[in-house]
Amino acid sequence: MLEKRTLGKTNIKVSPIGIGVMMWMGGRGLIGRIAPDVSDVVKNDIIKESFAGGINFFDTAEFYGFGRSETNLANALKANNVEDKDVVIGTKWAPVLRRARNMRRTINNRINYLGGYAIDLYMIHQPISFSSIKTEMKELARLLENKKIRSVGISNYNAKQMRTAHEELEKLGIPLAANQVHYSLVRRNIETDCILDTAKELGVTITAYTPLAGGLLTGKLHNNPEALKNKSSMYRMVAKRNLEESIPLVETLTEIAKTHDVLPGQVALNWLVNYHGDTVITIPGATKAYQAKEAAGAMTFELSKAELDEIADISERFL
Repeated sequence: MLEKRTLGKTNIKVSPIGIGVMMWMGGRGLIGRIAPDVSDVVKNDIIKESFAGGINFFDTAEFYGFGRSETNLANALKANNVEDKDVVIGTKWAPVLRRARNMRRTINNRINYLGGYAIDLYMIHQPISFSSIKTEMKELARLLENKKIRSVGISNYNAKQMRTAHEELEKLGIPLAANQVHYSLVRRNIETDCILDTAKELGVTITAYTPLAGGLLTGKLHNNPEALKNKSSMYRMVAKRNLEESIPLVETLTEIAKTHDVLPGQVALNWLVNYHGDTVITIPGATKAYQAKEAAGAMTFELSKAELDEIADISERFL
C-alpha cells in the first residue's frame, strides 16, 4: 500500500490517489446537466469503498453545482460517520468575472456547504479574474490567517503563474501547497512546458485531474469502440483522435496489469503517482462504487523501474 504523502510543504497528509466529485453536482442547471444523477446510496458506497481502500482525499469546487457537489460530499461523509480529522477536502473558488475580495464574501458559503468539514485545501480554479495573482494570494493568506482554510492552492496555472503565486505567498511565510492540472499518460505536456519541473523545484504538489483520460486508459473503449456512441459529441471528438494512437500504450498497460493481477487503468494511475517520486497525486472521478474501489486498488502494488520506464517510453508520443 502506498503511504500517505505531504501536500506540498504543509503538514497535511493525503493519499496519493484521491477521488474527484465534480460529477456529484448533477441534476439541475446548465452545469448540472452534464453530470449523471448519482443517488445518495451510491455516493455513500463510494465513500465507504474509498476509506476501505485507504483514500482520504476528496476534490470538489464551487463551480461544481455551486454548492451541490460540496453538500453531497459532506452528506456522504456523514453517512459513513467520517470525522473531520480523518478526511482531507480540497475545494476551489470560481474566479471568472470576479475580484479576489469575492473570496472573503463567499468563503462562508463553502464552509456551510461542507457542513462542518474543514477546507483543507482552497484553490483558485483558473488564473482568470479581474485581480492580479498577487492580490489573489494576499486574499488567500487572509483566509488562512483567519482559519477559514488550512492551506493554499491553485489550479490550471502555467509554470510562470505558479512561480508568481509561490513568490507572493513566500513573502507572507505561506507555502503554495498544490497546483491542480490536467495530466495523464495521453496528456504529458506538463513534463515539457516546465510545470512539473517548477513544481519539483518549489516543493509544490501536482494534483492530476482526468488521469484516465475519460476512461480511455482503462482499455474499455479499445475493446468496445461502439461504447463511444453513448458519449457526448465533445468526448467522441477527443477520444477518436486518441483511440488509435493509444493502442500500443493500452496494450502495454494491459500486459503489465496481468503481471500484477490488476486492471490497465490501475496501472495508469499507479504510474502517474510514482514515476515522478512524490510530486504527483491524482483524483480520478467516481460516480460508481466500483470506480472508487479500483482507484484505491491502484495503490496496492508496486511497478518496477523497468515497468515505469516502459510505460513512459511507449507514451512518449503524448509529451
